[in-house]
Amino acid sequence: MTAFPLCLGKLFLRLSRLSAGLTLGIMLVPHQASAASDNLFYAPPAAAEDSPSFSGQAELGYTSLSGNSNSETLLAKGTAAWFRGPWTHTLRAQTTRVEDNNEVSTEQYLLGARERYSLQGPHYLFGLARIEKDRFSGFDNQFTTIIGYGRQLLDGPDHSLSIEGGPGYRRDDYETGGSEDLAVGYAAADYQYRISDTARFVQQLSIEATQNEVTNRSYSAVTVALTSQLALKFSHEIRSNTNPPDEASVHTDRTTAASILYNF
Repeated sequence: MTAFPLCLGKLFLRLSRLSAGLTLGIMLVPHQASAASDNLFYAPPAAAEDSPSFSGQAELGYTSLSGNSNSETLLAKGTAAWFRGPWTHTLRAQTTRVEDNNEVSTEQYLLGARERYSLQGPHYLFGLARIEKDRFSGFDNQFTTIIGYGRQLLDGPDHSLSIEGGPGYRRDDYETGGSEDLAVGYAAADYQYRISDTARFVQQLSIEATQNEVTNRSYSAVTVALTSQLALKFSHEIRSNTNPPDEASVHTDRTTAASILYNF
């Protein structure tokens, strides 16, 4: 899998130099969208009873900096979710590209799918699969699949907390050639807090451990509603690898994003 599609539909943001310039971010979010369609790496709660049978999200962003340094950031992402009885089916795609002084410094692609089957009470089963390509990670691409069990610990009007975990499999194709098949241990948590009628905070954490390294992910976001259809979202994501290939540029990637949300 040395070639990865360049037309994936979702891109998340790596804006480490967003102190000046032009930023555009638009996300389409359904009124009753649940966190089940928001992220594939964490422990989303079940869809609300009045959720539509289908929902989708799209986000597009562009940043241009000029002057002492010239850089451009293009980002896009898309998510689609289907709710059928106890099942929640989610598809997600994203891509990110950053260019500094006519040199590409970030180029990432991701395509993933997730299944959730709600059991009686706060329990559920899940499965996820994804393929990732990060040009500067030392990997040509990584394919991961995980299955497991989750539980909703809190489900109140102001606080929501769910956790999940399970075993998985990952195949690493290295930039320098060769590949490796690895067993994965996975755990994740999703916490959401309703700050007010118009503001919400989300904190999500996940860990994936193999015999070679540990990958940690953290996602924090605050969403503030402006009208019944418009909102502002500020988010920060951290991804770290304890033992990346020697060709990797860094051990930790940080992504900061500001988006205008449109609800429909």
